[in-house]
Amino acid sequence: MPELQTGEPTTHWTPLFDTGALEAQPLPVPEAQPITATESPADNPSEPLPTFVAPESVPGTNHYVKRWRFALVVAGIWTVAAVIGLAIYEWWFQSADKTGPVFVLLVYLVVCTVAGLLVAMVQNKPLVSTVAIALMSAPLASTAAAAALYGAYVFQWIER
Repeated sequence: MPELQTGEPTTHWTPLFDTGALEAQPLPVPEAQPITATESPADNPSEPLPTFVAPESVPGTNHYVKRWRFALVVAGIWTVAAVIGLAIYEWWFQSADKTGPVFVLLVYLVVCTVAGLLVAMVQNKPLVSTVAIALMSAPLASTAAAAALYGAYVFQWIER
């Protein structure tokens, strides 16, 4: 294909959509046919309808988690997260150079998020889904514990 040569017009070419006039043709109207029962029911036997088969259910497996089990799993993971939040905040509060605690906090947030997303990919395991929810919300528990420790410092319930 040759390159664009000098002197050629470079303006856009707009297509012309004028195709001429079209004449409307009337559609043929079909005649109504009378309904007659010329076939006997024996000429067209119907097959039996398929029966409904319930999905397989294995005894002892549920597709959900009971509320108390959900609360226990979330409380267990949140307790560990609260201890981690307290430790990071205490380290940050006592340290003169804040680079180390802030980096560890960033790594902690990334680990919680990635672990929660990876665990959430498991299918048909409701208890694992509970762990994923708890891991994704673990930074909330860490923040709440750190806020409680900060409040204890501010109200001088704990000596600095």
